[in-house]
Amino acid sequence: MNKGIRRINRLLLLAIAPFVGVFAVLLLQPHDVSIPLELEPYKPRTALSEQTSSIMNGLQQAEQVAVQTSASIEKTTRLYNRTTSAMSSIVRTASTQAQKPEQIYNRRITSRLGAAVERVNSQRINIELYRLNPGSYRAYAMKIKLRDPEAMKMTLGKDSFGGAETTLTATQRYGAIAGINAGGFADSAGKRYPLSTTMLNGQYVSGFQPSFKDLFFVGLNNSGQLIGGKFSNQQKLDALSPSFGASFVPILIQNGQKTPIPDKWQKTPLRAPRTVIGKYKDDQLIVIAADGYNENGSSGATLKELQDKLYKMGVIDAYNLDGGGSTSLILNGRVVNHPSDGSLRPVATNFLFFK
Repeated sequence: MNKGIRRINRLLLLAIAPFVGVFAVLLLQPHDVSIPLELEPYKPRTALSEQTSSIMNGLQQAEQVAVQTSASIEKTTRLYNRTTSAMSSIVRTASTQAQKPEQIYNRRITSRLGAAVERVNSQRINIELYRLNPGSYRAYAMKIKLRDPEAMKMTLGKDSFGGAETTLTATQRYGAIAGINAGGFADSAGKRYPLSTTMLNGQYVSGFQPSFKDLFFVGLNNSGQLIGGKFSNQQKLDALSPSFGASFVPILIQNGQKTPIPDKWQKTPLRAPRTVIGKYKDDQLIVIAADGYNENGSSGATLKELQDKLYKMGVIDAYNLDGGGSTSLILNGRVVNHPSDGSLRPVATNFLFFK
């Protein structure tokens, strides 16, 4: 039994021997035990804190600048809107004031014509139709304001030199809103040729002819202004930049003054259907078509009557166009005047107006 106990004791000593050794070592070592750890990298950095603070200050300053800028933009916007509104008001007022002289002058014109019986208004053209009945003749007046120089054109009969067609046919072919007969013509070999100098699209139809006897040229320049007169050479006419025009006799008013009417044109015929064209000082056009039931001199208007009428109306330039059975005034697809032939006469040239 003692042997068994001794065997157990030896086993126990062997088992606890390592622990006893470790304990002895611990007892013999110094009591201050430290484990070396590198903690510096984990400490808060003072510089980082200062940088964060600097960033925060910058953000606060930026916020203040943004608020101030926003307020400034809002203030500037309000000021801009007020300025724009004020400028718009000034422009409207200036435009209204600028139009007043034109409106006053136009009222002066229309007061001498009476009440318009028909109107055509568009961005390109304004047309007003009036009836005239001074007692000795009956006529129609058409006042025209060209807003676009291209709103008036001249055409050759059937678009050919020597061709002829009525003003109504020409307006229908070209889609014009209005039209009148233009220059005189001469018949030859079954064709109808325009008299003397004739221009179409800035080109001479049959060359320039110096004015002779009582003939004149009348048409429109490239700016949409009525031009006319007698021209001894082509350079004088070219200087006016003509776009189109035709010739006939005689001139009634030029530069605000009545021109002498040759005796033969006053008497042969005395009265007749007539077409005249003129302009006011503001470049509005006036057309008069006088009715007459024949060409024997007993009906219609005299040139002197029309000259006096135009002069009293304030017209500064006026020209007599072909008349008699050629007189025609078309508006809105219908014949306004009463042709003396009973129907419209085909003519060599027509003035057309476009809406």
